[in-house]
Amino acid sequence: MKGSDYPATIHIQGSNLSHLEVKVEKLIGTRFLVKVTCKKGKDVLVSILEAFEDMKLIVVQARVTSRYFFGMEAIVEAENEATLDVRALTRALQMAIHKQSFENLK
Repeated sequence: MKGSDYPATIHIQGSNLSHLEVKVEKLIGTRFLVKVTCKKGKDVLVSILEAFEDMKLIVVQARVTSRYFFGMEAIVEAENEATLDVRALTRALQMAIHKQSFENLK
């Protein structure tokens, strides 16, 4: 396993994101397990799905909850053997959620 394939977790606390956790783990082949937990917000799921689309990822399976907080666990697969790694995917998701959260403040 390459260094970039190790699970990566980013925790952010601050202004309008009272809690954000993004965890990505490399699975077999071009598949990744993605877990996101954050404060409920408008269009969080849309932002995540758009990030997946931008990275050419296909959602194989997903579970989402938004009762008390937003939570998502998904298995995604890269369309090709690109250089996408755990850290790049984690960072892209974190940025998409963060951007969406700030847009809702406008």
